[in-house]
Amino acid sequence: MSRISRDRIRKLLDEAEGYLVLELPRRSLQILESRADWSSMQFEANLLKGEALRCLERYREALRPLEIAANLRPSDSRVALALGWCYKRTNRLAQAIDSLQRALRENPEHALLQYNLACYWSLAGNSSRALDALATALELDPELRSLIAEEQDFDHLRGNPEFDRLVLGSAPRT
Repeated sequence: MSRISRDRIRKLLDEAEGYLVLELPRRSLQILESRADWSSMQFEANLLKGEALRCLERYREALRPLEIAANLRPSDSRVALALGWCYKRTNRLAQAIDSLQRALRENPEHALLQYNLACYWSLAGNSSRALDALATALELDPELRSLIAEEQDFDHLRGNPEFDRLVLGSAPRT
């Protein structure tokens, strides 16, 4: 591939990403669908396409490009979070959990991965694993505590004394 082609592809992907940042996923998707082949930028193109579809709440469609991106970079936290989001919303909770656990093997200090894993374990009814992941997430980033009150995924845990301690910021779990 020529240098000019690579530069052109990079500019198109930067433009598509810019539209996502501006919350214009339809325009981003138009750019991403303008080419059948993204050559050496397959990961980036599939991640952006999956994110655009996710933003448009086309979760089932988003899974294909996100799964391609995950196969190219299995431990990428952005892909894992997006996949988890889409799997959850397509009633594939076990796959959402698996996606985050796979990424956490390489990124154990990633607070948002831990937080989302806590959400998914809570939805799956596994309080112990949910509380472990939540405790880890809050230890890594105490600011995440501010999200808990509005997080419906934790409704299963509300009233649990250990959950209440985590929410109030008491001593971490041992």
